[in-house]
Amino acid sequence: MSRKCSDELPPEEGMEVDCTPEDLSKCSYEERCVELGEVKDMRLEAEAVVNDVLFAVTDMHVSHSLSSGLDVAYINVETREGQRYCLELTEAGLRVVGHGFDQVDEGLSSQYHETVYSLLDSLSPGYREAFGNALLQRLERLKQNGQ
Repeated sequence: MSRKCSDELPPEEGMEVDCTPEDLSKCSYEERCVELGEVKDMRLEAEAVVNDVLFAVTDMHVSHSLSSGLDVAYINVETREGQRYCLELTEAGLRVVGHGFDQVDEGLSSQYHETVYSLLDSLSPGYREAFGNALLQRLERLKQNGQ
């Protein structure tokens, strides 16, 4: 999973799909990892994922029970509808691996999502609504500050 961002674009084009201005420091870290050929620590990635969308779910945290490392991390999420999932985060992206906190069902075959936004959008109408409302509020603030 990687974020795409650039701080070299003009202000009106300075943000791409998976990067907000607050994320530029995270993107810089990831860009340095790519340039230096370093391996990203999925535990740190998982914490960043949680911080990005915690506002739009009931509960979300990195699993303390399941083993995480450089190549994989597990995230527990409870949607606004009360559904609990265990997510696996790897370089391939995010996918549901269990239907409860700290549960990994080896027989569960679910597709990878490049972003947590895409995954939650497919699982939770409440997430979609909260995300849309947050976006509208931010646009309203920008509009007010621009006038």
